[in-house]
Amino acid sequence: MRHAKAEPYADADRDRRLTARGRTDATAAGRQLDAWGLRPDHVLVSAAARTVETWELVKQALDCRPVEEISEALYTASAREVVERVREVPDEHRTVAVVGHNPVASYLATILHDNAGEPDAIRGLLAGFPPAAFAVLELDAGWEALGEGTARLVRFHTP
Repeated sequence: MRHAKAEPYADADRDRRLTARGRTDATAAGRQLDAWGLRPDHVLVSAAARTVETWELVKQALDCRPVEEISEALYTASAREVVERVREVPDEHRTVAVVGHNPVASYLATILHDNAGEPDAIRGLLAGFPPAAFAVLELDAGWEALGEGTARLVRFHTP
C-alpha cells in the first residue's frame, strides 16, 4: 500500500502528515480491505509520519491486531530491500501488508505479479498507483519464495 495523500511540506519530509482527504482515503482503504475479508497478520510500515498515520486509520477500519513493525529502514528502502524484509516474515503469518512510498510501492506490485492475475486488477495497476492505493497479491509458497513474477495480482484499489 502507498500512504494516503500527505501535506506537501513539513520541516522534514518524514514529518509530513496526512491531509483531510488522506485521512478519508486511508479509512476508505481499510473499509475496502474489510469488505474483501482481508486482515493482515503482520504489517511492515515505514516510520514516516504519513505512513504510520495511514496504517493507523486502515487498522481502525479493519479492527485487527496484527504484528506491527514500524521501520526506519522502510522509509528509504529499495524494492529489493522490501522483498528481503517480507521474506523474513514467519510463514504462519498468512497475510502481510507493507505500507510505504512510491515509487517503490508501485514498482513492487508491478514486478511481483506474474501477469496471470485478475485482468481488472492489472488494468488498475497499469493506470497508476495514487496515494492510498493498494495491490493485493497471492503467493502459493512461503514468504521466502517471494520474488519477481511469483505472485498473482488479485485485487487493486484506488481511492
